[in-house]
Amino acid sequence: MQRYFNTEGLCIPGRHYMVDLHDRLERIKSRYVDRGSYFVINRGRQYGKTTTLRALADYLKTEYLVVSMDFQMISTKNFENEVRFSKTFAKMFISSFGHTDVEDLEKLLLPVSDFIRTEENDSLDQLFACISEVCAKASKPIVLLIDEVDQASNHQVFIDFLALLRGYYLNRENMSAFHSVILAGVYDIKNLKLKMRPEEEHKYNSPWNIAAKFNMDMSFSSVQIASMLQEYEKEHHVGMDVENVAEEIFQYTSGYPYLVSNICKRLDEELSESKEFEKKSDVWTDRGVMEAVKNMLNERIPLFESMTRQLTEYPEIKRIIHAVLFEGRRITYNIDNPMISLASMFGYIVNNAGAIQISNRIFEMCLYNLFLSEDELASAISDEAQRDQSQFIQNGRLNMELVLEKFVLYYGDIYRGSDMKFLEEYGRKIFLLYLKPIINGTGNYYIEAQTRDAKRTDVIVDYLGEQFIIELKIWRGSEYHERGERQLTEYLDFYHLKKGYMLSFNFNKNKKTGIHEIQIDNRTILEAVV
Repeated sequence: MQRYFNTEGLCIPGRHYMVDLHDRLERIKSRYVDRGSYFVINRGRQYGKTTTLRALADYLKTEYLVVSMDFQMISTKNFENEVRFSKTFAKMFISSFGHTDVEDLEKLLLPVSDFIRTEENDSLDQLFACISEVCAKASKPIVLLIDEVDQASNHQVFIDFLALLRGYYLNRENMSAFHSVILAGVYDIKNLKLKMRPEEEHKYNSPWNIAAKFNMDMSFSSVQIASMLQEYEKEHHVGMDVENVAEEIFQYTSGYPYLVSNICKRLDEELSESKEFEKKSDVWTDRGVMEAVKNMLNERIPLFESMTRQLTEYPEIKRIIHAVLFEGRRITYNIDNPMISLASMFGYIVNNAGAIQISNRIFEMCLYNLFLSEDELASAISDEAQRDQSQFIQNGRLNMELVLEKFVLYYGDIYRGSDMKFLEEYGRKIFLLYLKPIINGTGNYYIEAQTRDAKRTDVIVDYLGEQFIIELKIWRGSEYHERGERQLTEYLDFYHLKKGYMLSFNFNKNKKTGIHEIQIDNRTILEAVV
């Protein structure tokens, strides 16, 4: 069977192209499992949790008996009361030993089997007493591994279950218990929000404060991505520059596992059949990666749909992200803030030098598109861009100078006399509303995070393989302005470009609007002033 890049759930060695997980599994084993830790792996949707857990279960089996469960397999009805949950859990416990090579397995599991058969045995504490007997008799320490614990988080019986896990953990010197417990899901169940009845407000619970802190990075490095691509290259001989393509994929994804696989899958299965590329070696390039990202952003994939739902459900997270993206605000990354903690848990933001940063370039582009689309219908300047769209593309190339010329014209007509505070806060958003319909469907744009603040933002536009660097600035005086010009030339050097663009939002009454050309060394800067 020929291997392929998988984006639909569990990745299986031998069937799918995968990053080598050996080092990660060994670190989890040595740092947590061998020490007998109880811990939680909570990461965003499609972050490779299930793949890691399945691989971990297989990796541990030489030294441990692994009880592996998935709470997605338990119906809501079986969380309704203690009796139903206890019996269901006991059956899953026994089923997990189905492929285990254990001598006298039936005898070992007899206490739990009796619990299922005996009607009088119907409580969680009786279930745990039976499991404790199994742990005492087992030839190897038993590790409990439960995936998708989020499915249970809104049920009282699950809170009681966690409390008993905690009790047995604290009394392991006196009674046998699981050697290690691993729970996985999106939400951090150490601080559950439990809604007991519809009329009640959500309540926070801390039934599992014994959990060890799990702080391992589960994203893929550029080196790990390259190792996966090397396996693909060995089989397909497409002639790619493996290290360069891996680094380009990493720059867009920051190693988010699903996004990495999605790009690779599109390169392999979609773009290789596209008429836009003459041969496969042209697909596995920077241009191919850019095209794959563009196609991804133009589709309704579940990960992006989940992000949209979460922002609707948690408007405060949406406000925080908007302030970072469009207002250039530096918001302190304070994990004690519930909304910041939640956004981090979902995988949308990360801590960058103590400040909030969007976790990867693709999420950032998706969020920009979401916010801009919400304003697009009501935006007069976006209407102007859509009317003029065709004139900006000349012989298949984007005329960025004309884009800026027209923007200066329409900006003056539409926003003249607007409140300065409004324009300082939303000026860059207005430009992106103008730019988006011009390049939409053909080009991409993204914001360089390290230059985005209240004074400066660099927009990088990719259009059919050609890049444009546009620095958006708030006027803060001539000395600061000249320093910005010098910074832009350095940025052009990094991208190996001779020409750059600057859009200055100048609120001085005596300003001179329009476009003028600046020469710095052998670089040309076209500056538009509004």
